[in-house]
Amino acid sequence: MTGPERPPAPEPLPHPVVDNHCHLEMVLDGTEAWTTERALDASAAVGVPRIVQIGCELDSARWSVDVAARHQGIVAAVALHPNEAPRLAEQGTFDEAWAEVSRLAQHDRVRAVGETGLDHFRTGADGRDAQERSFRLHVDLAKRLGKTLVIHDRDAHADVLRVVDEQGAPDRVVMHCFSGDAGFAQQCLDRGFWLSFAGTVTFKNAGDLRDALRATPIDRVLVETDAPFLTPTPYRGRPNASYLVPVTVRAMAEVRGDDLTTLCQTIERNTFEAFGGAW
Repeated sequence: MTGPERPPAPEPLPHPVVDNHCHLEMVLDGTEAWTTERALDASAAVGVPRIVQIGCELDSARWSVDVAARHQGIVAAVALHPNEAPRLAEQGTFDEAWAEVSRLAQHDRVRAVGETGLDHFRTGADGRDAQERSFRLHVDLAKRLGKTLVIHDRDAHADVLRVVDEQGAPDRVVMHCFSGDAGFAQQCLDRGFWLSFAGTVTFKNAGDLRDALRATPIDRVLVETDAPFLTPTPYRGRPNASYLVPVTVRAMAEVRGDDLTTLCQTIERNTFEAFGGAW
């Protein structure tokens, strides 16, 4: 079975940027599986030579560490996803899984702990205590190891900030796939976070998100795909991949009124700072 055709490659960017959030191991139902090598070649050809691979279930965390060890252009982040934690807790296997994630996070190719956080869209009230406990453990792990914290926040803005404030934030925090308005952006910026924008910024109904992008200082802006999800307009409904980052970056430059080359240079510099240095 074959699924939707992959979008064509966009025009290369004038300066390299990093896709700071990608799930290379994930394949949408019915779509073609890409090899890591093919994905890297396609993205490098358009100015996206580096990727942060996010492993947020136990198997994908193991895979992420392995692939980062084998490919210079990839570094990893590991975690138990906010929607995975309550399921593991219900099964009685959370502590065992958490012990292994904590071990994997110590690898020198792992730059971040995440994605972790709160998701009030997919997790109901009965699973939120387990989700919050997991989030707190991840925050503390990132601090203990001196690694970046990558936050997943879906319909949980106030509670995400409450937990981070109560635990104390690590030195480096990235709001993955930022989804708030300009007011919430300012609350995150006041705490020193970086805001990562995905293909959602191109969606027709994302006016509040574009307002947040305009309100974010250029030195706090990152870009991501969250591939294979969140494919930017005009390719919604087709599989996303890191080689489509230029579509999102060009839209971001237009929304912000930035020179494209300047925005690319700044995003690359921001990403290295946010994830503990160049690779």
